[in-house]
Order: sequence, then structure tokens, then C-alpha cells
Amino acid sequence: MSSTELPGALATAVTPKALPVRVAEGERLSSATLPGLTLAVRSRPAAAEGLPAALYVHGLGGSSQNWSDLMPLLADAVDGEALDLPGFGDSPPPDDGNYSVTGHARAVIRYLDSRGRGPVHLFGNSMGGAVSTRVAAVRPDLVRTLTLIAPALPELRVQHTAVPTALLAVPGVAQLFARLTRDWTPEMRTRGVMALCYGDPERVSPEGFEHAVHEMERRLQLPYFWDAMTRSARGIVDAYTLGGQHGLWRQAERVLAPTLLVYGGRDQLVSYRMAQKAARSFPDARLLTLPDAGHVAMMEYPDTVATAFRELLADNDDTGSGS
Repeated sequence: MSSTELPGALATAVTPKALPVRVAEGERLSSATLPGLTLAVRSRPAAAEGLPAALYVHGLGGSSQNWSDLMPLLADAVDGEALDLPGFGDSPPPDDGNYSVTGHARAVIRYLDSRGRGPVHLFGNSMGGAVSTRVAAVRPDLVRTLTLIAPALPELRVQHTAVPTALLAVPGVAQLFARLTRDWTPEMRTRGVMALCYGDPERVSPEGFEHAVHEMERRLQLPYFWDAMTRSARGIVDAYTLGGQHGLWRQAERVLAPTLLVYGGRDQLVSYRMAQKAARSFPDARLLTLPDAGHVAMMEYPDTVATAFRELLADNDDTGSGS
């Protein structure tokens, strides 16, 4: 869950011209068109031919830009791509309007099947962590290793700081919040998001803040974005209530891929206390805890996360030797 923002407009059939999506130096933005689905894909050239594929999946309210700090640090180890999930970043809404965790997981699976890139080193943050867990459980053939950063897996006691984001799923709350915050500037909204998502917002550089404000302005121009937020938040809540074989913790137990779990001690959205439960649930798991990190460790401590992933690769070198 990577945003405190709530919907301010309902989805419409017409998408106005919005600000351009930022593409960092060395990155390329392309799109993949599938029946009923178009996905924006951010990538950067791999440092060598034949490197194993990696796919990065962002969280609620985020986009593929959330991985722009980590991707270049691993460009010599993997051939990386980052998706904009349907309705987020530069990806339009899916034709079927399905924003459930299963719907997002299906989009990831369809993309990998269409490109023939699997098995990949799969990364997921927050909602993207729940999505990636489901992908790894139902399609183990597509996943070499799994790296989950603050995965949005069910908690018995949700932190009070996460309640405003969870309220997105309640009908009517989004419209009320939109009326109450109509005068908020993109700068104000961005500071609110960073205060919630970062362990220490002061770690964000002036340039990074400027880029985040630009992205916030762009999002506010998209009439479907907040609808995607609401429906995706509802999808997370629904996934939390599922039991049996479809429950996320039960699916975690079915993951075959070596798994790296990253939790932040200052995470206000996914509780730090869930780290040990996650480490016990994934069969082949290692745990990295970062006491000063918040919800987006790959943006706050990209070097540390990159090092931990390299260690995962080194200890499972049969998974990192090419496709």
C-alpha cells in the first residue's frame, strides 16, 4: 500500500492528455497489448547478453517508477523490467474492471506468458508483494526467486496508521475525503504520502521530491486513477478475508521459489511484527529487517536491498545462470 491518496473522480471512458511519464536516464518505456489489457513496461538495457529475466511489481498507488533506484543496481545481474499494473502508472484500466489481487496476478501471468520471459526473478512491494505471492504459488514455473518488500499479507491487527488507506475500500469514503481535501496542492499530497511511506522522509532528495510531485500532478489528471485505487484497495481487503487454498498465507506455504523477505522497522502500513510469521510461512525464506526503513525499502535503501538479492542469487546460483 504505497499511497494515502483517495479517489477524487470516477472513471470515465475518455482519458485526457496528462503530463508525460518521467523516464529516468537509461530507462525505456514501452507497452504490451494483450486482449482486454494494455500494460506499460519500464526497462533498462542489461549489462550483458543472456542474463536471467527479472520483473518488478509495484504497490497500491505506486508505479514502475518505484523501482528506478533498484533496477540500475542489478543491471549486471538480471535483465529487468518493471510493470505498471492495470490502472496505475501509464497503464490504462483493464477492460473487465478487475482490480482484485487475483486480477492483478492474472495480468502479471499473462504478460510473462506472452513474452516468454519466465521463469523470472520476481520482485513485489506491498500490494505487489501479495500479487507476486499469488503468482509464485499458482505458477511456480514462472518464478526463479521471489523478493518481497513489505508484502501486503493479511494481518490480524492492522496498524492504526494503515486504517486511512484501508478505508479506501469503504463505499462513499473516497468521495467524502475528496471533498474535504479539494484544496490540497500536489506538494501537500506528496508530503503526506512520503510521511506515511518513508521511515525518514528527509532521505528524499530535492530532485526526488520534485519527481514525486510531478507524478502526483500527472495522476490527478487521470479520471480513472482514483477508481483504480479504490477498487484495488477493496481487492486487498477481499484477499485478506479469503480462507482455504485461496488464502494468501496458505499460498505463501506453497511457494517453491527461494524467497527474500524485506521488512522495515518504521513501516506504518505493513507491520514489522509480521516479519517472523512470513519467514515461517514461506518454505525457503530468508529475512532482511531494516530498523530505520519504512514501507518502500527499495527506494530508501536500494543498495542494501540489492546486496541482499545478490546474496540470494549466489546461494541459488542454479536459478541465476540464464533462461
